[in-house]
Amino acid sequence: MFQKVLIANRGEIAVRIIRACRELGIKTVAVYSEADKDCLHVKLADEAVCIGPAPSKDSYLNIPNLISAALLKGCDAIHPGYGFLAEDATFAEICARYRIKFIGPPPHAIELMGDKVKARQLAKQVGVPVIPGRDHVETEREALEAARELGFPVLIKAAAGGGGKGIRIVHDERELLQNLPVARSEAEAAFGNGALYIEKFLEEPRHIEIQILADEHGNIVHLGERECTIQTVRHQKLLEESPSVAVSPALRERMGRAAMRLAAAAGYTNAGTVEFLLDKHGNFYFIEMNTRIQVEHPVTEMVTGIDLVKEQIRIAAGEKLSIRQVEMRGHAIECRITAEDPRRNFSPNTGLITKLILPGGPGIRVDTHLYEGYEVPPYYDALLCKLIAHGRDRNEAIARMQRALDEFVLEGVKTTIPLHKRLLTHTTFRRGDFSTAFLPRFLAEEFEG
Repeated sequence: MFQKVLIANRGEIAVRIIRACRELGIKTVAVYSEADKDCLHVKLADEAVCIGPAPSKDSYLNIPNLISAALLKGCDAIHPGYGFLAEDATFAEICARYRIKFIGPPPHAIELMGDKVKARQLAKQVGVPVIPGRDHVETEREALEAARELGFPVLIKAAAGGGGKGIRIVHDERELLQNLPVARSEAEAAFGNGALYIEKFLEEPRHIEIQILADEHGNIVHLGERECTIQTVRHQKLLEESPSVAVSPALRERMGRAAMRLAAAAGYTNAGTVEFLLDKHGNFYFIEMNTRIQVEHPVTEMVTGIDLVKEQIRIAAGEKLSIRQVEMRGHAIECRITAEDPRRNFSPNTGLITKLILPGGPGIRVDTHLYEGYEVPPYYDALLCKLIAHGRDRNEAIARMQRALDEFVLEGVKTTIPLHKRLLTHTTFRRGDFSTAFLPRFLAEEFEG
C-alpha cells in the first residue's frame, strides 16, 4: 500500500480523497493555489504545498509544479480526483516517468477513451451499440452529407469532448453550417482539439451510466447504473439517482456486460464510468467513457456499500478486486448544490459564507469543503456541496432529501437549493417518467412562465 498520496485537486473531492486515505492509513499532501489557502482540504491534509497563483493554468493544471510537490514531499502516488488533469494522458505518463503511481487508468486507456471517435469505433468492434453517425467530419460538405444521410436533427460533437462542451443540436442545414465553426472553436478552446463528428440526435432519451471497477489482474465488475437524466440544456447534471426507475434487472445486466466488455477491450483498469443513452423502447447506445471518479459516485456507494475511492487506491496499489457480485440495496439521490443563480442561466455566484448549518439524520450524507466564514472564490467550478439521501425505496429517499434540503442553511451566496426543493415536488419527477428534455422545460416553467 502507498505511504503518501498527493491529491492533485481541490474542494470537496480533495476532502473526500483525504478521508479515504486516512481510513487506509495513508498520509496525504494537499496542493493549493493562492486563492485556496484557506480551503478545507488544506486544513485536513497531513501536509500542504502552494503550487501557484489562482488561475487553474498556473496551479492545478501546472504539471511541473504538481510533480515537484510530489517529489519534494516524497509521495509515491497521485490521485487526480475529477476535472483538471484527471483525464490527461500526458500527466499520467509523466507520473510514471517519475515513478509516481497515477491513481487512475493507464495513459493508453485515457487517450483511447478520451477520443470519442476512437471510443465509438472500439465499441462497434466489441458489439456495444452506438448511435448512428459519422466519425470524422472535416468540411462543410462532409457535414451536410452526414446530416442528410442521418436525417435531422443531428448532434455536432467534439471528438475530444466531455462535460457537455463542444456539443450543438441542429435541426436543418442552415443551423448546421452556422454551428460547425462555433463547435470547432469551442472544442479547440476547451480540449486543444477541434476535431468533430456528427451523430443522430435521439429525441428525449434518458442518460444512464454504468460504474465499473477493473483491477490490474484482469478482473472487472460493474456496480449497476446511475440515472443522470436531470441535466441542463448545456448538459450539466443537477441531480442523479440510483437505481434508475427505467432500468429492469435484465436491462441492467445487459448494459453492465456491455460496459465491462468495452473496458476490457480498452485495457482499462481502476474506476470508470460508461455512459449510455436509453430510448423509449429500451434500446441503449454508448456515448462516452469517463476515465475517472465521477462527481456523482456517492449514489453508487450508498446503494452498494462500496467505497469507490478506497477501491481506486487499492487497485492502483496492485491489489485484486475483492468484489465479485454486487447487490444494490435501497435507493439513493444526489443533489448538486452549486454557487449559481438558476434565474440568471446558472451564472456563478461568489462571496463569503456567512451562515452554514449542514443537514443530517438517517440516510443523509454531505460531501463538502464548506465551513462558516469560507470565501467562495471566482476561479473554479461552482460546486459547493453534494447532498445525498438514501432510503429503503425511491419514495423514502425523496422524503429524506426534502427534509435535508429544508434543514440546509447556507447564507452568503445564491445556490441551487431552492431549485432542488421545487424539482423534488414536480409530478413528472415524482413519477420518474422523464427524459433529458425535462429539466429545460421545468426551468422554463419556473422562470419564464
